[in-house]
Amino acid sequence: LAVAATAAFVIVSQLKINVTNAYAGSLAWSNFFSRLTHAHPGRVVWMVFNTGIALVLMEMNVFSALGHVLGLYANVAIAWMMAVVADLVINKPLGLSPPGIEFKRAHLYDINPVGVGAMGIASVLSVVAHLGAFGPMAEAYSALIALVTALVVSPLIAWATQGRYYIARRSIPIVSEPNPAQGRYLRLQRCAVCEREYEGEDMAHCPAYRGPICSLCCTLDARCNDQCKPDARLSAQWNAALRRLLPQRMWPHLDAGLAHYLLLMALVGPGMALIFGVIYVQVRRGLGESAAEYAPLLKQGFVSVYLLLIIVSGIVVWWLVLAHRSRVAAQDESYRQTEALQREIESHARTDQQLQDAKRAADAANQAKSRYITTISHELRTPLNSILGYAQLLEEDEAMPAHRRQAVSVIRRGGDHLLSLIEGTLDIARIEGGKLTLEVGPLRFADGLAEITRLFELEAAGRGTAFHFEVQGSLPQVVRGDQKRVRQILINVLGNAVKFTSRGRVVLRVQYQREMARFEIEDTGPGMTAAELQRVFEPFERGAAASGMSGGSTGLGLTIARMLTELMGGEMTVRSAPGQGTTFTIRLFLPEVHGARADAPGQRGLRTGYAGARRRVLVVDNEEADRRLVADVLQPLGFEVQAAASGEAALELLAASVVRGSLPDAIFMDLAMPGIDGWETIRRLRGLGHTMPLAVVSANAFDKRLENDVGLASEDFIVKPVRVAELLDWLGLQLGLKWTRAEPARKPLYAAAGEIAAPLRWPSAAVLEPLHEAVKLGHVRGVNREIEIIAGGDPAYQPFVAQMRALAGQFHFETMNQILAKASHEPRTS
Repeated sequence: LAVAATAAFVIVSQLKINVTNAYAGSLAWSNFFSRLTHAHPGRVVWMVFNTGIALVLMEMNVFSALGHVLGLYANVAIAWMMAVVADLVINKPLGLSPPGIEFKRAHLYDINPVGVGAMGIASVLSVVAHLGAFGPMAEAYSALIALVTALVVSPLIAWATQGRYYIARRSIPIVSEPNPAQGRYLRLQRCAVCEREYEGEDMAHCPAYRGPICSLCCTLDARCNDQCKPDARLSAQWNAALRRLLPQRMWPHLDAGLAHYLLLMALVGPGMALIFGVIYVQVRRGLGESAAEYAPLLKQGFVSVYLLLIIVSGIVVWWLVLAHRSRVAAQDESYRQTEALQREIESHARTDQQLQDAKRAADAANQAKSRYITTISHELRTPLNSILGYAQLLEEDEAMPAHRRQAVSVIRRGGDHLLSLIEGTLDIARIEGGKLTLEVGPLRFADGLAEITRLFELEAAGRGTAFHFEVQGSLPQVVRGDQKRVRQILINVLGNAVKFTSRGRVVLRVQYQREMARFEIEDTGPGMTAAELQRVFEPFERGAAASGMSGGSTGLGLTIARMLTELMGGEMTVRSAPGQGTTFTIRLFLPEVHGARADAPGQRGLRTGYAGARRRVLVVDNEEADRRLVADVLQPLGFEVQAAASGEAALELLAASVVRGSLPDAIFMDLAMPGIDGWETIRRLRGLGHTMPLAVVSANAFDKRLENDVGLASEDFIVKPVRVAELLDWLGLQLGLKWTRAEPARKPLYAAAGEIAAPLRWPSAAVLEPLHEAVKLGHVRGVNREIEIIAGGDPAYQPFVAQMRALAGQFHFETMNQILAKASHEPRTS
């Protein structure tokens, strides 16, 4: 049993030793080839590889010479150990090497002459001594020779090289954050390649991956070409050494691959010689007594095979050098392309960041613009409410003298022009901010176009321009769309066409096919240049033709029309040439609605009152002028008007009305008031159970589209300046009023150009001449003075005077010039 147990123990121990040696050898092979080839196929591969070598060597009976081999290895090992000791004990205290110990490959030269040189010189001397070349005494002390040589040579080489081959590059500090899960003092960093966490001391900064990289990834990576230390690579060191040894005329050949080839051959040649030498010695010892007889033949055979293999090796090595250069060239090109791509990506990232910054600045500026427009709109609408409101009342006053009515008309036109500028600016802000919503519903298509046509026929006739309406095919009676916005688009474009066409004609062509309406507005006006066509849809842009116009122009009509057309999914285009007129083409998707009825136009005529019991209206506004205006509009029609200057006063008045039993039938509420605002006032009165109709009358046009929690629809918002007709229409709809109307017997302010109402007596040419001259000069005071002189003459001239006053009041000097030129060539009576 003891013998059996001993045998089993020996067998197990031997197996353990062999497995341990195989594993240790696999580590050595793996480290060597990973440094050389930048590849790591796995430890199992090297285990099998190492075991196979061991079996081959055993079959070759190399172990019989193991003692001799171990003696050689002992000298090499001593040389290596003492080179390290010399560096630590001598070089560092003397300052011949850096004080710290750098172990990261990314910071080291591939070959340090201090350690490699000392070890190589000591190994060669000790091995030669061990082989007996220096006599028996040196052979016995070969190990001591290796020890002393390494200790002496290492400081000498360090002194000669000034220690510059220790550190290849400066260390870039890597900031590591403490990881609470791993402990307070353990700092981990994530590798940029394998994305695993390692201690910061085991990481190096990689310029190729632009981040920290672990030692294993740094060893295995072959794509970076050692960008972190281009002058510390073995090839660069070898090239530099050859440049010092060879003449300068050989340097271009070194760069062409000669240096790499010589380096490989310097390794392959001696390596093969060593292998063949060991085999030769082993075979000769195996021959025994016959060695002397066969030694010459054996030697000649080994030398012949060696020379043949040297030739083959030279060819293979040159092929490897060329393949390596091709691979390096491809890697360099790939690296350049990658660098260019990275620079482009970074450029795009910077551009994107700049765009984001610009977008944020633009959004901030747009919000500031919206706030500014809202504030300015409110501030302008408040006084305009009084101006336009009272102008509407004065125009409807039959007792107003004709010349005063003209002055009021001028005031109203000026206010309307300012209001159109405000509305246009707000529309653009709404569209740009995505806050403009379309109110799609049935609209009268054919009748609506007829109304617009009648409107512009009169205006064009007043300017001496012909207006034609042409329908290609048939038009549907009712289509689906936003009636307000469709009218706004057509009126803006037609208004420009009529305004800028002083002679000739304006044509509106309409075609409807397959749910698509096509409008073409053609005029014979001055036309536009190519530069003006590029800017025609820009805000506040006015062409050269607009500079001579007496009427106001905001420069927003076409901008809004284009934006509304695109918002409705349509298209607007323009073509023009100087002196040949302009043609706008508008395409809108307006599907026909079968069996639907659109709202009929309201009755025309001046409202004089309403039938039925008297109604009470409460006006809540902090502006006295606005409260007074609504009262002046409603009281003559039979309404009882109550007023409150704040939300608190309105609630108190309603409380008192409950006690008296005289609650208002409708309420007009302003929003911006001191104390509680309009919204809070509405909430409170609804909370008290008051359900009477309520309309918001506000100078803030943006409030009309805000969602609210009091149940007000967009129809319950009336924007200042108040349109009297709009306000009365809302009251009539909410209270179910039946209006009483009176058609005013008022003559048109002026006839069409060249048309004089009969009977009409014309002044003589001598009387008309001063007026004609003043009109051609555009002298307003002179024109009015000459008209009054004519008015003081024959009473039969009064119709003519009324017409001239109307035209002068609207500054239609061009129409007056045409009438006076025609009058000077026609009989004086008609």
